[in-house]
This record gives sequence, C-alpha cells and structure tokens, in this order.
Amino acid sequence: MHYKLPVSKYTSIKQLLYSYLIKSISIDTYKTESGCIKDEKIPLHKGRDDNRVFYTSSVSLRLSKSQNRKAMELASAIASNLSGICEGVFSIQIVPPGWINFELTHSALATWLQSLVVGSSWGAGEQGSKGAGEQGSRRAEETIDAQCAVPNSLFAVEYAHARCCSLVLLAHREGLIKLREPIPNTSPAFWDVIFPNPLPWLNCDGTLQLNHPDERRLIGELIQVVDNIECPNISNSVKWEKLALNLSQAFEKFWSNCRIWGEIKITSPELAQARLGLLMATQSVLRFVLEENLGVFAPLEL
Repeated sequence: MHYKLPVSKYTSIKQLLYSYLIKSISIDTYKTESGCIKDEKIPLHKGRDDNRVFYTSSVSLRLSKSQNRKAMELASAIASNLSGICEGVFSIQIVPPGWINFELTHSALATWLQSLVVGSSWGAGEQGSKGAGEQGSRRAEETIDAQCAVPNSLFAVEYAHARCCSLVLLAHREGLIKLREPIPNTSPAFWDVIFPNPLPWLNCDGTLQLNHPDERRLIGELIQVVDNIECPNISNSVKWEKLALNLSQAFEKFWSNCRIWGEIKITSPELAQARLGLLMATQSVLRFVLEENLGVFAPLEL
C-alpha cells in the first residue's frame, strides 16, 4: 500500500494543511508579506462532522480585498495550485462566496492513524524526547507519589490509558497482533507492532474499516487533540484537562459499542486489528497529554 501523507514531517493534519496552503499561496502573485497569509493567521477550521475529516478556510475571502480580486476567483486559483500539491491527501471543494473545503482521503487518514501507533515526528521535539526517555523512566519510579497528587477529575483519563494498554497486551497474548516488546517498563510512547504491519485500516476497496459512529467520534477527538499539540498558534490556550476528558469519554463509548473479541475476532479479524490500532493510537495520545501537558504519570495498569 502506498501512503502519500508525509507523516515523517507533519502529524497534525491541520499543520499539514497549513503547509499546503502556504505553498499554494506562494505560487501565485500574492503579497507574501501580508500578515493574513502567514501560517499562524490563515483562517482554517476543522468541521464538526464525525462521518468525515474536513477543514474549511476563508483565506480567499481574507485576501480578496488586498489582491483586488474576487473571492471565488482567488479560491479557484488557490484550489488549482493545491490540486497538484495535495493530490491523494485531500479532496478540495470551493463553496460560494469563496470558502475552500478540504476533506482528508481514507488512505491519508489510514496513514495518519498508523503514524500515531508506530511513531512519527509528533511529540519528537524537546518535550517528546523527555517524555519517552529519561524523564519517562523517572516518572515510572515515582508512580506512587504521582498517583497521590492526581486530581480526581483525571482518574477517568488515567483509567482509559491503562485500559488501552491492558487490551493491547491481551491481544498480543492471544495472537491477534504481535508486538516486538510486549511488556514495556513504562507506558509506551509508541507500539512496536510486528504483525500486522501496517495495520489493516482500509477495506479492499480502499475505504476506512472504522465506520461505526463511536469509532469515527474517537478518531475525531484524536485529530482535535493532535492538532492542538502541534499547532503553535493555539496550543498555549488549550484546556488540556477538558480535551483529555473528552478523549477518554470517546474511548469509553468506543470500547462499550465496538467489540474486538468474540465473534468479531473470528469472523472479521482485520476489523478487530483495526480497532486495536485505534486503541494503540488513543493510548499514545493520552500518554502524551497526561505526561507532557498535565504533568501526570500515565499508568500501565490501575
């Protein structure tokens, strides 16, 4: 399977889309010194639709006055430039009076989910290195003290993280997946999955296997959290506790209504493996938010 999403450089979907917009705008004769086309000021918002991953931008409306061009004309020019840059990653639609909508393709979403499981550049900067290295080990040694200081409101988040870990390790023991190092000393930043690799996110027709409403809601929460982690223009004002609770609640609903074992494991093993991948992705993001943004140890078990 060929994955086009450049996950080695961008893991936040919003950040990736920002980079595409900057490239597209620089191709045309825009005033690059204009403040409204710098990446931190490009208007770009994630849509609220769990059935698809899409973003919308009013950048052409913002630029139309300074460029002395009609918004729809600008939107068409930007979309034309983008079509060659992000082919296979986003589908693009222009909506009057000049909005540009971007919908993430199923193959790109599969690549993004895989990156959360096995690791990529997100969280690999100064913060992520601390969390995954020596600082993570020190936290493991201080588990008891850390647990005593945890606010009650975060217990649900810790429980969700620990539950994800135990379910992934159970799947390894039962042979549904195979991990290279199945018993980590601390909560893993990423999972070393030997089989299946990559995880079977897509059906044979190239569409995402995870179509249950609670699966899609959990994916939407993961995207929202990672966007907030990676996008510097908003990360300083994020309510991390609320985001973590929302993610843990989405996980609980997913786990209650989307089975992995029993009949699913027998009749639809690839769906079970994709759902396990979603568990691993959730654990990875929960761990980062707990340890790096909230300063709380992410336990393997409770």
